[in-house]
Amino acid sequence: MSKIATILYVDDEPLNLKLFAINFQKKYNVLTALSGEEGLAVLEHNPQINVVISDMRMPEMDGLEFVQRARRNYPNVVYFILTGYDISAEIAQAIRDKLINKYFSKPFNIVEIDESIRGVLATNG
Repeated sequence: MSKIATILYVDDEPLNLKLFAINFQKKYNVLTALSGEEGLAVLEHNPQINVVISDMRMPEMDGLEFVQRARRNYPNVVYFILTGYDISAEIAQAIRDKLINKYFSKPFNIVEIDESIRGVLATNG
């Protein structure tokens, strides 16, 4: 039996966290956090995390700032951004710089996210 991947989803909206967990908990071990700070704490206590998906627009720390801080300590995790807005110049730059793997639009497309997660897990083993 293959090891179940652990996904961390960071979003300041509790409903989005619940919807994400409901949609993905059958395939992955899903952890959630309500802020970038909480996300960093979850990463610290869960070294098995393979993939992080973060909302872009959050109070205190936006998604890219969270990813930049997380990547310093957890460089082997694959990071994605989820946004309710069009791709911004800073998200495009983060993709070019390989800070994030790609971005997803809200409302999230379950199939697109699942395929992207499975793709990076297959590549990163």
